[in-house]
Amino acid sequence: MSSQMKAAFLDFSSLGSGVDTTLLDKLLQINYHGHSNKDELLQRLYGKQIAMLNKLVLDKETIMACKDLELIVLAATGTDNIDLEAARERGIAVSNIRGYCTASVVQHVMSLILGLTRHIRGCPTPSSGKAWEDTETRALAEYPIRELTGKTIGIIGYGNLGSAVAEAAKCFGMEVLVADRIKIHEDGLREGRTTLHRVLKDADIISLHCPLTPTTRHLIGVEELNMMKSDALLINTARGGLIDSQALVSALDSGFIGGAGIDVLSKEPPEDDEPLLRSDIQNLIMTPHIAWSSKESRQRALDQMAENIADYLAGGKLRRVV
Repeated sequence: MSSQMKAAFLDFSSLGSGVDTTLLDKLLQINYHGHSNKDELLQRLYGKQIAMLNKLVLDKETIMACKDLELIVLAATGTDNIDLEAARERGIAVSNIRGYCTASVVQHVMSLILGLTRHIRGCPTPSSGKAWEDTETRALAEYPIRELTGKTIGIIGYGNLGSAVAEAAKCFGMEVLVADRIKIHEDGLREGRTTLHRVLKDADIISLHCPLTPTTRHLIGVEELNMMKSDALLINTARGGLIDSQALVSALDSGFIGGAGIDVLSKEPPEDDEPLLRSDIQNLIMTPHIAWSSKESRQRALDQMAENIADYLAGGKLRRVV
């Protein structure tokens, strides 16, 4: 198998600036495209054996039309943007990357939790020494600070990211509850796990780290939000589709839960009618899918992609999902 296979990186700008592509460039003839819309995909993949991408969607129609395509390499762990069945049907290999952004995501999760419990963003800034006392009094009244020590965090999705968040939470003196997948019954639970219902009812903070599948879509909806404590926080740095956005907005508006830190939406970029984009929602911190995106994580992502490609060229199946 030739090491001079042709590739297209279809949304390279999603990895930002300052990353080194040397390892990839040694392996392949690569055309780097900042972004590609659906109409450009076929043209840019024509004659290419390898498609490289992060967040773009490769649907069945596109996969079936790319006759030279042999390998799809994702700059992400999640595979919900690829029609895997179509890839299997065509005999196209698909690889992802894993564990590359753990530190970045953990730190972002804790930043969202601390932002919501410490009210750093909304807390008033004193304009002078004379105003300090009034500002302090106002902050105490309007922005009550909560400690994490002694609180309980519920982890839904206990892979690399979920388990790392749990360890970080323990450093703040928090207790940890881990949901056994999405089971709601006690029988058959794995050791150290508990039911989803108990996690929802007992946790002060819930952090989502599970993949988006037909089973987990809208895992958190009206019923689940109503189970949570009235001052509980919901954190999502996994996939937007895990949460029913309208149900979450209603819960925040009505005070059914205490707040939310959201880094992902069901559609990205979102449509203007996305409920969570409303500017007047109280106690919501929104970030634009950047939990993973430290410079160090982005470089590890590229390096793992290069490892996957080198292994494929050598006949291996490193990090293969198809």
